[in-house]
Amino acid sequence: MNWWLWVAAGVAIGVLELLAPGYIFLGFAIGAVLTGGLVALAVPGSLAVALMIFAALSLLAWAAMRRLLGRRAGHVKIIRHDINDN
Repeated sequence: MNWWLWVAAGVAIGVLELLAPGYIFLGFAIGAVLTGGLVALAVPGSLAVALMIFAALSLLAWAAMRRLLGRRAGHVKIIRHDINDN
């Protein structure tokens, strides 16, 4: 398995993110590039292991972006208390 295929897929998914903004594909792009780095270091032994690593890294990247970038503007904010209540 070639590491550069993972990195090229990550770059291609990153370009797809530019065409469809909203941080939809960016987690997958980061996961693919990081998986390519791990494949270059010969960490995964098979394609199945590499795909599981890709899925886990993509999920972690998405969760980190969600935490760092916050909610999107289209989400509804729920207010639990009123400032006029005493």
